[in-house]
Amino acid sequence: MAKIKTVYVCSACGATAPKWQGQCADCSAWNTLTESQPLAPQAVRSAGYAGSVGDVRRLSEVEDQPEQRIDTGLTELDRVLGGGLVSGSVILIGGDPGIGKSTLLLQAGAVLSATLSTLYVSGEESLRQIGLRARRLGLGDVDLNLLAETCVEKIVAEAVARRPGVLVVDSIQTMYSDALQAAPGTVSQLRECAAQLVRLAKLSGTAVFLVGHVTKEGVIAGPRVLEHMVDTVLYFESDAGSRYRIVRAAKNRFGAANEIGVFAMTDQGLKEVRNPSAIFLSHHSHAVSGSAIMVSREGSRPLLVEVQALASDTSGNPRRVAVGLEPNRLVMLLAVLARHGNIPIGGQDVFINVVGGVRITETAADLPLLLAVLSSYRDRPLEGVGVAFGEVGLAGEIRPVPFGEERLLAAAKHGFKRAIVPRANAPRKAIEGMEVMPVDSLTQALELAAN
Repeated sequence: MAKIKTVYVCSACGATAPKWQGQCADCSAWNTLTESQPLAPQAVRSAGYAGSVGDVRRLSEVEDQPEQRIDTGLTELDRVLGGGLVSGSVILIGGDPGIGKSTLLLQAGAVLSATLSTLYVSGEESLRQIGLRARRLGLGDVDLNLLAETCVEKIVAEAVARRPGVLVVDSIQTMYSDALQAAPGTVSQLRECAAQLVRLAKLSGTAVFLVGHVTKEGVIAGPRVLEHMVDTVLYFESDAGSRYRIVRAAKNRFGAANEIGVFAMTDQGLKEVRNPSAIFLSHHSHAVSGSAIMVSREGSRPLLVEVQALASDTSGNPRRVAVGLEPNRLVMLLAVLARHGNIPIGGQDVFINVVGGVRITETAADLPLLLAVLSSYRDRPLEGVGVAFGEVGLAGEIRPVPFGEERLLAAAKHGFKRAIVPRANAPRKAIEGMEVMPVDSLTQALELAAN
């Protein structure tokens, strides 16, 4: 009898190695190689990987038909998906345990079941547990099909027989394939189970939701190949102790990436937040130092977000801590402030926080961040500054950011009267009720903030 060959697979990137080693040669992760057995050729064929020849067509001959969108009943979820659910798409939803992934999909499945056949498959909970949660959410009387199963072949067979319009798999880490001998949750099982479900979605037109666990680093557990196989990747974000949940699209083949939807966790499940800017702004009884309002753009809509800063004398090496912003960019911006703003910030501890738990990745936060640091350093509120946005360069110049006029209109809608913006973002027509102050350099912006 031939000896079974053993390989070692990296749980972080999916790379294989002939023998165990402490560090993965591909992604440099430590202690991530686990023993696995390769998929036999006959198992590969039985798993549905045999290729089929399709018709070759010219690009000009491909019909240009818009994707039919399915309303999930949750406006914020539809926004993140790009306008609704697309038939045959595969959506991967990741987040920390208990953050609300199952609750969101149970609510969406209950609404979708009124118009589409919906199958909710749970590999972590019994049908009784799902029923208890549904009754707590007021969804006990909906026509939603439930299945407690972890074998992906049985799930696919049930889906082929029932032909549901929507299939929810909670979660992909608990699924296993009979074609493999590895334990559920291993790299090979994740890849095989996801491949079978993706193939089901593409051939049958069933929209598939996959729930994925996340690691301590905040990424979906398992190889990154899962993110490449699916059409959309959504992440749940939330601060510890906060009742608000942010769903962010990290990848979307049918809509804009980096779109966010905002929900509030209540006793009756997740409720949509129609005006997210209200939770990202603090309501102070009087003007305070170290606070600046920026207009961020997340996906297709602008959001007003408060950036808070605290500068204090250090007792040792200065600390730079940023929550909700990139720490390395904070260090660079403080160097620009010291060099071009003549602010001796080198002997200060600087702490930055974005209110509401939202993460800002765009460079439009540069200018309001420095204005907040200046306000805290001088202990003077920015009373003459309403909102601000703009990218700060290493030479101290203020560079424009996309969608400047839309940001200003959003600020004016929320009652702000003044704005410091890059000169290239100054609107061509005056905005009623708002004074726009364009600047070219950081020095000009600091002078306006001091007045």
